[in-house]
Amino acid sequence: MIASDTTYRAIASVFDVPVLLHELLEQSARTHPTKTAVICGEERASYALLNTLANKFCNELRTRGIQPGNIIALIHENSLEFIAAYFGILKAGAIVAPLNTDSKPESLQAILTELQPRALIASAKQLAKTESFKETVFSPMLVIIGDFGDFPNNKNIPHTTIRRIVTDWTPVNDPKIDISPEAIASIIYTSGSSGRPKGVILTHNNIIANTRSICDCLKLSQNDVQMVVLPFYYVFGLSLLHTHIAIGGTLVLNNQFTFTGTVMQQMINEHVTGFSGVPSTYAYLLHRSPLREMREHLPDLRYCSQAGGHMANSLKLDLRSALPDHTDIVIMYGATEASARLTWLNPQNFLKKIDSIGKEIPDVVIKILDDKGIEVGPGEIGELVADGPNIMQGYFKDPNGTSHVLTDNGYRTGDLGYRDTDGFLFVTGRRDNQLKIGGNRVDPQEIEDIIMESGLMVEVAVIGVPDEILGVVPIALIVSKTRETAGEDLFVFCSARLPHYKVPRYFLPVAALPKNGNGKIDKSECMEMVMQLQKAHDAASQTRYSHV
Repeated sequence: MIASDTTYRAIASVFDVPVLLHELLEQSARTHPTKTAVICGEERASYALLNTLANKFCNELRTRGIQPGNIIALIHENSLEFIAAYFGILKAGAIVAPLNTDSKPESLQAILTELQPRALIASAKQLAKTESFKETVFSPMLVIIGDFGDFPNNKNIPHTTIRRIVTDWTPVNDPKIDISPEAIASIIYTSGSSGRPKGVILTHNNIIANTRSICDCLKLSQNDVQMVVLPFYYVFGLSLLHTHIAIGGTLVLNNQFTFTGTVMQQMINEHVTGFSGVPSTYAYLLHRSPLREMREHLPDLRYCSQAGGHMANSLKLDLRSALPDHTDIVIMYGATEASARLTWLNPQNFLKKIDSIGKEIPDVVIKILDDKGIEVGPGEIGELVADGPNIMQGYFKDPNGTSHVLTDNGYRTGDLGYRDTDGFLFVTGRRDNQLKIGGNRVDPQEIEDIIMESGLMVEVAVIGVPDEILGVVPIALIVSKTRETAGEDLFVFCSARLPHYKVPRYFLPVAALPKNGNGKIDKSECMEMVMQLQKAHDAASQTRYSHV
């Protein structure tokens, strides 16, 4: 399972020549032309083919007037078309803005209005969302549809399909366009969990630097096969694309994660070596999939990586017991603003430092600063502030937001935490998520972790709601493993471990927690759900899931 030093030197040499993101694909196409790069359904594309598709798409964009520096919006499900379009845009020197395929029309309109892209690349399904506003946003935009479908209605907007562009797969030379490594490569929108989505500006150099560091930490090689269930518009999902294209690995795209049995079977069939997800991904795997039953059939699964938010210790330990013994669990931490990753916890320290997000990845420096910007000592809590070549250039058309988070000290993550005497980093919560209950500051994460320790939950979200006496009180949305779980059980469990003011006033059972497109729990949607459930609860005078 361990690669040799020779293999590691070969991985490092991948980055000796490419300084632009699309050059990672071009180098892998030269080095591994016949190797399978992408598996998507029945389709299998070699590196030579993938690079050819991207080259032809680039040439089509240039023929249609796309210039270096133009912004191109890309809203398409994970597919061979997405990857060809993504690298084709970069080859043309343009800026790619991958957008959330779960976006509602009004949200999509707001982002497209902000971006004012020169072109839109979308599947027919996604393009249909723009029906109500296409005349105000599109003109004179070029529209390219990424599947076999025709443009839904208005034929006056110039459009074509990727399949029509690439009528044959005869190799063509890589385009030679003068692009600086400091040129903007991508504008990636945040999930908007703490406000409206922000467009994060990343250069070729930002992404290349982070890709190199991730490959180093995970010891990726051309032998790695990555199962991709995360969307490419999400920075975590996109990092899987970058890293595995860089090292000449194979990407297995599966857009049907709800059918976990088929995902597990495909992992077995394709000899998958890596799986990546956010906490809800693993909660679903543990409680809605045959992972435990199939663990002995995963001899190739080298590691599972987790990022995208805090994962409760109970979930980590459940995952450890469900996975094959030889499979490492790699806890990672990062942000869209960091091109993906900032820290990683070496699997050797998984149990010893299970609460930790680990240490910085190569080329990243993190300081723990107090409110005055002064670095605090070991064990003292402050804000995590990160610096390195992977840190964004700023937020698109948002100078105020940019100046708030990009300081002389680096990128202010908004996360509170500390560093222990061994140098390991710990996140205790977010500055903007704290609840003030009767004058006491409380982080919902602490309460959620205690509830998860009961072993009765699949997942939980604690929300603060207004209260006339205490100002705010915590309420828990719970997804139980069994229908028999009662709120009284959780109340007793929490009361034995938490001060009274931290114990949720209500435990409200739901079938599932609302998620955003990245798979993260959507706290704003949770708040709406809590308010609706609480009204129904109070109206019916039900007390089974409450306490006073």
